[in-house]
Amino acid sequence: MTQSSNPLKAFFRQPAIYLKLPSNGSFWPEGSVEFPHNRELPVYPMTAVDEITYRTPDALFSGQSVIDVVQSCIPAIKNAWAMPYIDVNSILIGIRVASYGHAMEVSTVCTNCNHEDDFELDLRHVLNQMKTPDYTKKVEYGDLEIIFRPMTYEEQNQNNLEQYEQQRMISMIPASDLPDEEKILRMAEVMKNITKLTVRALKTSIAAVRTPSAVVTDTDHIEEFLSNCDRTVFNIVREQVIALRQANELKPLSLTCTECGTKYDQQLSLDMANFFGPAS
Repeated sequence: MTQSSNPLKAFFRQPAIYLKLPSNGSFWPEGSVEFPHNRELPVYPMTAVDEITYRTPDALFSGQSVIDVVQSCIPAIKNAWAMPYIDVNSILIGIRVASYGHAMEVSTVCTNCNHEDDFELDLRHVLNQMKTPDYTKKVEYGDLEIIFRPMTYEEQNQNNLEQYEQQRMISMIPASDLPDEEKILRMAEVMKNITKLTVRALKTSIAAVRTPSAVVTDTDHIEEFLSNCDRTVFNIVREQVIALRQANELKPLSLTCTECGTKYDQQLSLDMANFFGPAS
């Protein structure tokens, strides 16, 4: 039997905005996204199912809710786990604009007089400020040339989850009933794990290491190199990765207190738990 076309299809949601990614498609693995000719991705408003999805605590914590909502609202993205982290903020803002409009109410507290205030932020201006860090800049040290890349959402999310677990252990160990000697051993083990996570984060931020005789892209070889290289090289790599990450961060909002006139900065949070709510 031939399936008849749904007569309600004309009333399905339609793209609300078209989004140009800061990366312009660079660093996306083949098959993970389908760009139209103008490179602008159609962004659909969230459905009721999407709203339920991002409010599910377990899925929110694991990152699965972000993946489900992104692939629902931007069907051109086929594998959101693979999206370069430099595009994540723009994608989330784009979905928020498509779903609730460009106006977003932000609550703030003056750093001088503690006056509480609300103001309306135009997210279109935030989108226009999003830039891609310069990944063409390489680090050279002696005969080594180190080439960088952005982490994927999956890599960044996994690192965040493991960092959270280690930080949770740090807070639990002092209050535990373990003997002091055991607490010291446990704390040392946690610090060792945090160091390993740092090395892993640096490893996934490196695209290749070029030597006079080879171009090394194997991640295990790069991780072994980071674990055994001179501390000077390690610190140079870490500083470059931090600089690239900071270049992609949302700029703080410059505010003026309506009560005392003090100028101060406030960081804009894209926490899924509170970012995806309708403008009041």
